[in-house]
Amino acid sequence: MNFREVYEQHFRFVWRSLRRLGVRESDVQDAAQDVFLVVHRKLAEFEGKSKLSTWLFGICYRVASDRKKLAHERRRADGDEPLLDCADERVDVAAVAERRQALAVLERMLDELPLEQRAVFTLFELEEMTGEDIAEALGISVGTVYSRLRLARETFKKAAARFHARDQFHGVAASNLAGLKKAGGER
Repeated sequence: MNFREVYEQHFRFVWRSLRRLGVRESDVQDAAQDVFLVVHRKLAEFEGKSKLSTWLFGICYRVASDRKKLAHERRRADGDEPLLDCADERVDVAAVAERRQALAVLERMLDELPLEQRAVFTLFELEEMTGEDIAEALGISVGTVYSRLRLARETFKKAAARFHARDQFHGVAASNLAGLKKAGGER
């Protein structure tokens, strides 16, 4: 397989992986370029002992980890953007806005996970990789994969419960506010 084929067949996977590992939307293009520079440089060394996607994720993980370290050193003032799989070409503005909102919530929940747990969680739950493939991609034991997955699931469930409780609170508060406005207007 040559570089062009790898790029064309796996670009979306690399993009999703970087976003799911916490690379900001505004930085993902540069990060993807970093990944494919490594791929270009090391493709001849890839022996096919693992799946290509496993090898690519390992590169994505290292690039995301390096970017996270740099981000701690230099915080940006601009706001975070929601997690997107790739550039979205749909024209249904309402559906796009709804999707962005849901992805932003997902990203906030994923942000609560340490990078090591986030990597395992996204590969297992979102990319549907096996524990063995994840272990190979991250250079850890299968036991460590499942330990991190268990911890990540616990943290993710807690985050989901908090977001759900917050949504319910805001819904009740908005409903009460509307009732107060209506009652105040009838006087």
